[in-house]
This record gives sequence, structure tokens and C-alpha cells, in this order.
Amino acid sequence: MEEDGEMKDTIIFYPSPGIGHLISMVELGKRFLQLNPPFSITILITQASFNTGSTSPYIQAVQSYFPSISFHQLPPISFPLHSSSPHHEALIFHLLRLNNPLVHQFLLPIASSIRSLIFDFFCHPVLDLTAPLHIPSYCFYTSPASTLAIFLYTPTIHRLNSASFKDLGDTLFHCPGVPPVPASDMPLPIQDREDDAYHDFLSTARAFPRASGIIINTFESLEPRAVEALRSGACIPDGRTPPVYCIGPLTAEAEKREGGADCLEWLDSQPSRSVVFLCFGSLGVLSERQLKEIAVGLERSGQRFLWVVRSPPSEDKSRRFLAPPEPDLVALLPEGFLERTKGRGLVVKSWAPQVDVLSHDSVGGFVTHCGWNSVLEALCAGVPMVAWPLYAEQRQNRLVMVKEMRLALPVEEGQDGWVTAEEVERRVRELTESEEGKGLRERTVEMKEEAMAAMTESGSSRVALAELAQLWSCVKN
Repeated sequence: MEEDGEMKDTIIFYPSPGIGHLISMVELGKRFLQLNPPFSITILITQASFNTGSTSPYIQAVQSYFPSISFHQLPPISFPLHSSSPHHEALIFHLLRLNNPLVHQFLLPIASSIRSLIFDFFCHPVLDLTAPLHIPSYCFYTSPASTLAIFLYTPTIHRLNSASFKDLGDTLFHCPGVPPVPASDMPLPIQDREDDAYHDFLSTARAFPRASGIIINTFESLEPRAVEALRSGACIPDGRTPPVYCIGPLTAEAEKREGGADCLEWLDSQPSRSVVFLCFGSLGVLSERQLKEIAVGLERSGQRFLWVVRSPPSEDKSRRFLAPPEPDLVALLPEGFLERTKGRGLVVKSWAPQVDVLSHDSVGGFVTHCGWNSVLEALCAGVPMVAWPLYAEQRQNRLVMVKEMRLALPVEEGQDGWVTAEEVERRVRELTESEEGKGLRERTVEMKEEAMAAMTESGSSRVALAELAQLWSCVKN
């Protein structure tokens, strides 16, 4: 961050650990640098001892192509991977609280050169550091505005209601700007009021009013009701709502073919819009029994498919937060499945170049875990979705994807999230063969065009980003 012996003005980006959060931050940085501001970007990297998805190859690629984006690796923090909470999010909150002294040590000597700090949802403890240093600090929310509206309204729900969400079943909560939310669709970590993770999320919601602003990876015409509710202050009725900036969609660029050449070559041989792509995110894992059930549903559907399979979660609780091993497809899938579906289906281990796949002409549908990066990537490719949420805020994402945005068909789950082969078959067929599936495709293509318009020079997202750049350019500590 030095130039000609002097400290160059900089923007600090502080993502939580995890490849999805890092990608969104980097894409925000790239878009920002396209405006040619007079400063550079430094991204703080938190080193986690539990599985958050591999980031090193991605960081190396960014460093090669974008020299104005640098990365600072914070020292590793070791702590026991056990908690009174069973949730991955509780570990992340704990790690980022422990991170604060390391972040302070980094910021203190360069505070006068920092124009702004952009922090991820989980990183709100950094506000305790930036306020006394007079560093303007903006939260970058990497999920939809709709779930932010629900999240910021959660302290109000907490105040008005004394029961845990897990005990309220399908009781509906009426949050500003979104369809009624069943208690069962609230994120798993906040289902139990006695869980540490619940209080972590509550503290985070209460910290948001302290931010200088909230930056959201969405565009206004995709979620007009939620954006209006946020800007009106309805989601924080008893406090300040920071200014809201919609600057999306920010998605990763197409990846190099080397890593996924086999599946891309296979797609080259398939008819246009004929393949359903199934992928459940960098942290999405399913039981062996559920994998077999998906296989049965896909085989019965008769549809072409490309399916990314990861190893099931370990039954050893001490390994639940560690990266899974490479999957044994023969052992995990029904006997003879790979042979019987050869030609019309392809199963790949652990990873596929998702942006490349979704952008391929042969792909006509996407079965997704509803992670927001994945949703935006599908939308920008004009690919309709089947929504199968697994963790985090994904059940709420499904709610708005289906009822508000009209971009997806919902997977209907049974006890403990179980999805039958019949449901897999039904939804895959519906997506590819039915009038409703055709309507979803038309709606998705329409929103793809809206997304492109938002990012043009006079588009709403580009204007919002330029406004931020102007603000940060004028800041003097």
C-alpha cells in the first residue's frame, strides 16, 4: 500500500472466512476500481481452522490479474472446534471476535490513509475498532435485500414474542417488504432462543444501525418492496437505518476451462437448454441416503443432468466442521446408476466451474441450495431454478425466489428436510417440460435483462456505486 515512499489512500475490505463471501467482496472491489478512484483496495483474509471452502487458488488468480487489489493474511487463531452451539455460524462469530485485536493491530498505523472499511455481515465487531479511529465503515450484505429486511426486523420479533421459532411451526411473521415468513423458515441457528448462535445473530442485527451505510448485492428492480421497506426505516422501527446502496448483481467471472474441461466438453455434446444442473454450494453436503434418493429421481425423470456430488457429512462430530474427503461415487450412488444414465447424465466429484456451466447453452435448469451467489449466477445466465435450501438464510431465499421474484420452483420437504425421489423427479420434469417451467424461464430472462440494465453506466446499481466512490473520495480522517 505504499507508493513513492508515502502511504497510498486505500479502502479496506473485511470479509468473513468462506469462498462465497470472499468472491462477493472481490467482485465489489473490481467494480469499484472500474470507476478509477485514486486509491487501492486491501482485503483482509481471516485464516480459519475449520472448513470454509478453499480460497488460495482464487486469491492467486485475483492477484495475477488485478494488481490494485492486495491481500493481507491475518495471523491464524487456534481455538477448540467445539461449542455449546452445533452451528457453523457460532464458530465464525467466535473466530471474528477473537480476530479484533489482530485487525486493530493492522489498522492502527495506517488509519489516516483509510478512506473506508467495508465489512462482511459476520464481521460487525470491527465497528468497535473503526469508530474511535474515525474510519467510515459500511456493511456489505452478500444476501438478498429481502432476507436483510427479515434479519433487521428480528430484534422486534424477539421483543414481541417469547417463544423459540422451533416451537412455533408454521406461525407466520409479517416482516416489512417481504411475504409472510413461517417460523420454520427462519435460519436454523436462530431457531432456539437459548442457543449461543441466536444471540450472536441478535447482536449483529443490533449493530447494523452503527454502520455508515449498508451495501447490498442486489438490484432495485429485483426486490423493490424489500428495498423500499429498508430505506423507509420500517425494518428498524426503534432505531436508525443507515443509507442503503444496491450495487448488484455482483457475480464471479467465468472460470478457466482447465479445471472443469470434462464436464464442459460433455455439455458441448448436449442439445440446447436440455440439461438440468444440480449443485449445492461449497459447503452443501447431503446424506448418503439422500444422494441415493436424488439418483433414483433423476433416473426416473428421463431428463439430462449434470450433478456435482460431495461426500456426506462425517458421523464423527469432531470432524463436522472439517472439509469432506473426495466422494466414492460407486459406493454412494445406487448400483449400476452411473452405467444406466451414461450419455444423458454426468456426475462429477466435489466441484464444477459453476459460472461456466450455467452460462453454457446446453443448461436449461438449475437445482440449487439457494445460496445468493448461486442464485445471481443463474439469474445472470437466464437459467430458471429449483430451490432446495440447506443452511443459513437459504429457506428465506427460497421463499422470496418463489413467491416474490418468481424465479424458482420450490422443493417440498418432509420430516427433517427429507426430499423423496418422487419430488426430485416431479420438479425436474416440471422445470424442463411444463408451462410453469416455461414461464419461469421467460421471467428469468426478463430479470437477466433488468440486471444488465442496472449495471450500465446510468443504471441504478452503477449510480449507487459511483455515489459511494464519491463519498469515499471526499473522506479525510
